[in-house]
Amino acid sequence: MTDYELMNLALEQAKKAAELGEVPVGAVVAKNGQVVAMAHNTRETKKNATHHAELLAIDEACRVLGGWRLWECELFVTLEPCPMCAGAIINSRIRRVVYGAKDTKAGCCGSVTDLFSFPFNHTPKVEGGLLEEECAALLAQFFERLRAQRKQGGRPRWKKPQL
Repeated sequence: MTDYELMNLALEQAKKAAELGEVPVGAVVAKNGQVVAMAHNTRETKKNATHHAELLAIDEACRVLGGWRLWECELFVTLEPCPMCAGAIINSRIRRVVYGAKDTKAGCCGSVTDLFSFPFNHTPKVEGGLLEEECAALLAQFFERLRAQRKQGGRPRWKKPQL
């Protein structure tokens, strides 16, 4: 499969997340152009801070391939990885990361910082901006709907914890 086809699969995963009321992020792990694993955010659904699309796809790829070293794999994700996901990418030895939209609030492939520029034991190749407009539009639509719902007095998707 081509990079575009793999990113389109990640976009389909992101749409599944949006249908669940999750931030629409999708990820695909591929080896030699073949899909190994796909996932989408389930943080709100599963009430788990680590349920980012990238982590779930990496976890599934490790299970499918029978090991934690994904050095022959590539990750396609609709949003620039956050620090937690960048750490998982480094630790799983993914060789290439391709992302769609930049994340100016938490992106760690150059937007806020570039964790891959530090002298860790592994440095993946990173390419950003693949189907960027489509990925960014999906996120923008999701947050516009959420803001409109809140303005109309609708109940937020989740409640902030009481302190």
